[in-house]
Amino acid sequence: MKLCILVAYVLMMVVVIFVTAKKNLSVNDFLLGGRNVGPWLSAMSYGASYFSAVIIVGYAGSTGWSVGLSAVWCGIGNAMIGSLLAWSLLAKPTRRMGEKLQVATIPGFFEKRYQSKMLKIISSLIIFIFLLPYSASVYKGLGNMFEMAFGFDYTWCVIGIALLSAVYLFAGGYKATAVTDCVQGFIMLAGISAVVFYIIRAAGGLTVGLEKLNEIGGAGMSTLLPPQGKGGWLTSNVLLTSLGVLGMPQMIHKFFAIKDTASVKRATVISTFFALVVAGGAYLAGAFGPVVLEKITMVNGSGSMADAVNSGALAMDQIMPTMLTDRQVVGIPDALQGLFVVLLLSASISTLTSLVLSSSSVITLDMVGSLVKLKQRTTTMLMRVLCIVFVGLSLLINFTMQNTPIISLMSLSWGTIAGAFLAPFLYGLLWRGVTKAGAFTGVIGGALISLLPPLLTGDMSLAPISGAAAMLCGLIAVPVVSLLTQSTAYRREDMEALFSTQSEKAVA
Repeated sequence: MKLCILVAYVLMMVVVIFVTAKKNLSVNDFLLGGRNVGPWLSAMSYGASYFSAVIIVGYAGSTGWSVGLSAVWCGIGNAMIGSLLAWSLLAKPTRRMGEKLQVATIPGFFEKRYQSKMLKIISSLIIFIFLLPYSASVYKGLGNMFEMAFGFDYTWCVIGIALLSAVYLFAGGYKATAVTDCVQGFIMLAGISAVVFYIIRAAGGLTVGLEKLNEIGGAGMSTLLPPQGKGGWLTSNVLLTSLGVLGMPQMIHKFFAIKDTASVKRATVISTFFALVVAGGAYLAGAFGPVVLEKITMVNGSGSMADAVNSGALAMDQIMPTMLTDRQVVGIPDALQGLFVVLLLSASISTLTSLVLSSSSVITLDMVGSLVKLKQRTTTMLMRVLCIVFVGLSLLINFTMQNTPIISLMSLSWGTIAGAFLAPFLYGLLWRGVTKAGAFTGVIGGALISLLPPLLTGDMSLAPISGAAAMLCGLIAVPVVSLLTQSTAYRREDMEALFSTQSEKAVA
């Protein structure tokens, strides 16, 4: 049954490819859907791109194992900060300034806002380089789940996923992905709800499960307060996966493409609800990992699952797949297991297409376009070709970094990009006083603060902490440096025109 559900989903994707495929898409159509994407498509695409196998399989399982019930703060942060705050704070000014400056990417915004081609090139390189390991982590999480659920060979799984994503994006561009993301979003809502039900049932119910969680995992695992010594680590992960969204190019892209400011209010509500259910549900399910894995161990008569995880014999990336594919303790029916695998496939393809589109667009528009004047048709074709190139490179990284945990791959790439872009982009949208020096400080300083601790020490577990530190330091450094360099501020008339809201359509 689960194989039938998977085949049905893939056939649906193929039909969408044929229906939405267009040979002569303009750059505006391919990249932004003509800046005419409504609230439902925008919100569901945002959510589907946000939560992939990286979050559901990698982060939820490992965070729940480490801190127990307090892992749900990650889901709450994703909803309240990564969705509600992001849409409320950034969506309208991003849509407005994107149209005024005629830009569709963060590097393009940096060039026009700060009048610096060098800043555009540096930010384009950061996006291209660090979205690659993020994409690789998506393949890794999804490949692990497919291997355990269906017994498929990991290599062919990820190759198939890559091909489907590449062809899908090549054919229809952003509008096609947004339409399918909306359908996939509803699949994700249903799938996560089923997962939470079966995991908590396998743990013995909510009350019994929490009692056992405290017995097995130790003091503090069954409360919303993190266990002793884990507070800083948990806070870093909440900030990284929630506040970091405000600087991630594949998420900001949704704001550039939304139809108008009147659509933002509805999209904000839809996106926040989606995040609360999907992220909150995933982390809640992951929190009961120690209890469910212990039960699986007892039934199978094997050694301690805790010892296996703590010794590295069972990778933390395998915690969620192990629970969700167990027949005796968790007992998810084949049909629902198939639905969950399709959920992961949906979420991951949505994320992959967003990452690929963001990367190919910055190389085409912000790097090649800076050197050579390209015709519309050539630009669109180059973006399509680069989508395939990016998919190939991310696959290569996935195969060469098999022993690196998902949470480390994602944390390093997410932390570096968000650390570099969050403050310069946020202040650039909302404050007229940001200077070029302030923006450069934010981009370069943020990237270095995120990268240096894990790379110099060789300890990838530092990536969430250094990434969160990079974002917070940027939020302080950018305004301080800007205030110290106000003599180089931009002309008042230019800022008045840029920040004027007179041309905005009335908000419904």
